[in-house]
Amino acid sequence: MSDVAGRLAGDGAALMLDSYGTVLACTPGVGELLGARGADLIGRPFADFLAAGSDRGVVPRDGRAMLRRSGGPAVKVRLELLPLGGGLGAQCLVWAVPEAVAVGREQDQALVRALFGQTAIGLVLHDPDLRIVRSNHPPVAVGLPADAGAGPPGAALDEVLVPEDAEAVEEELRRAAQTGVPVTDQVLRARYRKAPEQERVISLSALRLEDGDGRCTGIAVLFSDVTERHQEQRRQALVDGAEKLLLGSLDIVATAEGLAGVLVPEYADLAAIDLAEAALLGEEPGDFWLGAPLRRVAVAGAWPAELLPVGALVRVRDPEREPVYRRRAVAVSDLSELRAALADDAERRRHVLPDAATSLLMMPLRAREQLLGAAVLWRCGARAHFDQDDAALGTQVGARAGISLDNARRYTRERRTAEILQRSLLPQADTQVSAAEAAGTYVPAGTATGIGGTWFDVIPLSSCRVAFVVGDVVGHGVEAAAAMGRLRTAVQTLSDIDLPPEELLTHLDDLVTRLSQAERAAPVPPAGRRPGSVLGSTCVYAVYDPITGLCTIASAGHPPPVLCAPGQPACFAQVKVGPPLGVGGLPFESVEQAMDPGTLFAFYTDTLLAHREEGTEERLRQLRDQVQAAAREDQSPARIGHAVLRHLLPQAPEYEVTLLIARLHTLPAGSTAAWEFPATPEAVGRARDAVTIQLTAWQLEELVFTTELLVSELVTNSIRYAGGPVGLRLIRDQALICEVSDPSQTQPRLRRALVTDEGGRGLFLVAQLSQRWGSRYTHHGKTIWAEQPLPAC
Repeated sequence: MSDVAGRLAGDGAALMLDSYGTVLACTPGVGELLGARGADLIGRPFADFLAAGSDRGVVPRDGRAMLRRSGGPAVKVRLELLPLGGGLGAQCLVWAVPEAVAVGREQDQALVRALFGQTAIGLVLHDPDLRIVRSNHPPVAVGLPADAGAGPPGAALDEVLVPEDAEAVEEELRRAAQTGVPVTDQVLRARYRKAPEQERVISLSALRLEDGDGRCTGIAVLFSDVTERHQEQRRQALVDGAEKLLLGSLDIVATAEGLAGVLVPEYADLAAIDLAEAALLGEEPGDFWLGAPLRRVAVAGAWPAELLPVGALVRVRDPEREPVYRRRAVAVSDLSELRAALADDAERRRHVLPDAATSLLMMPLRAREQLLGAAVLWRCGARAHFDQDDAALGTQVGARAGISLDNARRYTRERRTAEILQRSLLPQADTQVSAAEAAGTYVPAGTATGIGGTWFDVIPLSSCRVAFVVGDVVGHGVEAAAAMGRLRTAVQTLSDIDLPPEELLTHLDDLVTRLSQAERAAPVPPAGRRPGSVLGSTCVYAVYDPITGLCTIASAGHPPPVLCAPGQPACFAQVKVGPPLGVGGLPFESVEQAMDPGTLFAFYTDTLLAHREEGTEERLRQLRDQVQAAAREDQSPARIGHAVLRHLLPQAPEYEVTLLIARLHTLPAGSTAAWEFPATPEAVGRARDAVTIQLTAWQLEELVFTTELLVSELVTNSIRYAGGPVGLRLIRDQALICEVSDPSQTQPRLRRALVTDEGGRGLFLVAQLSQRWGSRYTHHGKTIWAEQPLPAC
């Protein structure tokens, strides 16, 4: 009785009665019920303990009763009689349980019966070894064969579920058994071994069962089938993922890679994205009916060797029979027929048939009534095959992904248009003149918003001089490239009249101001044009004279170039940086600096200095050091430029970058001859004699006659209209250059003389005898120059 007493002490009591209803023995729980010691109850009739209204027979009956309690109100109890046999004189055993406890037990039992009697909520009891003890979830409840159920008693989970799913479930149950912490609403896959192709997802909760001493006696598992809800969430996540591509990269390849990442592994085991070759270039998709190729631009999953890799071309043989050219996705649930059809076609098998695949889905990627390409998906192993629901979902995903890809395609077209326009407006990269050898490098930005506006130029000037120009237009895109073209044309025009750098920038500043005012004054700006697109542009203009070795530099808001003379450390050229173009304020000033032969110049745009982690000062230091390091190797300007950019731009820049590298030269000794004459009539003859002697010394006797005529006309005009002194200089370069200087600031004008005119034919004669001629202002007057080609050797 001690064991019975221990179990019932908190819930009720047990009494042993003889055939007269006398208490022969009782448990200590009787004292708790009646408020008396158990020893005091022995030998008394049980009827003495019943309150008024209860059946007071000799032997009580099963059912409800009221027991009198010493010093307190009666207690409502439930009685249960168990007949006894044997020769001890005992007639029966009476169990007395308080009414509240009995009701609670009945509710517990009703709950257990209800749980095991329904199938909407799954209930499985496991022993401590996680083997199945009991389950309420028959196989037919989920549409499976009768022998595909939760397994017989004693079955392990891996005998019922596919191994990988069983392992995940057991891990959760084992954690609950070991820690006692319940598992709640854990979503897991639980596919049956006998129907692995059927997708099955459950929401699982698990509780540890314990005995009175706290020892684990098993695990109670409650689960519900959430497959449909999970599939709907997955479908919505796929659609949302495809829509998020609209907010991602506008690079078409990166968008395709993002799409493949959305599809695998959530929707498929393998995925390939094939796009029209033309679409990758930003053009309209090609006509697939005429055999336009597709290119495999992205894959996802453990890519098998038997399938075409990234970069491979895919050509369609018979578009009418290809399901991808339909408007909806097509699912192939069983690949046996396709394998048989392609048994002898190794090429097509490489397109669509990996060895491990069990089903296939072909998803067209369409946008704006255009087919951009296709997404080809495969499922492998025990995964559920693609079905018509998957095809419907694929159609939705493909439509949204197609819009993202088409946006990226059109962005690519815009970027290529801006880059092509930008490159077409730039000069040739390498320039070789007597004064210098130069190489410009243009690095486009990785995005269309970073392209357009930077430019460089190398402009040969009169008398072997050369001008170096680098500029940056505010704004980006096609409009900025067009604005850059206008500014470059203006600089070339102004440089043709040989303006000093500071004057050229002044005229350019006036032009930018007028253009900006005209754009702002327009009542309706042209579509896509931002008013004032050239306002705030920057430019640096340098003129180098290889005869004097002097370089004159002026800047409009542009950083100074790097200067590296032979045997000296690199530094930044002395430049007085003025305001950007069109801004106004301080006037532009030029700085003149003597250059040693072989000096290296590095002109750049400030976009080269932009870096997210490093400041401008640090980037300037790196640029200076890289130019100095590259100059030591005595390489060509092109190789130096590439070396500098390789170190400073390891990745595609956010904004386009322009770098112009120039190595300065001087003319060989003896290539020039200069004289100065007074403004007297005799000076003309002396000038002719000097020219004859010098040309003979240069072995250019063939040019003596024409040069004498040129000198006679130019010196005569200077003496007649400007006065003295008159300077004369001959330069032997790739052409013979004749210069005449005088103190007058009046520019000569070429005109057609009438038959009756006595003069006015001098400049006309100069133009006829030379291949090029012109004039330029100097600090002391002007210089008129004329070029003649050297005689062929």
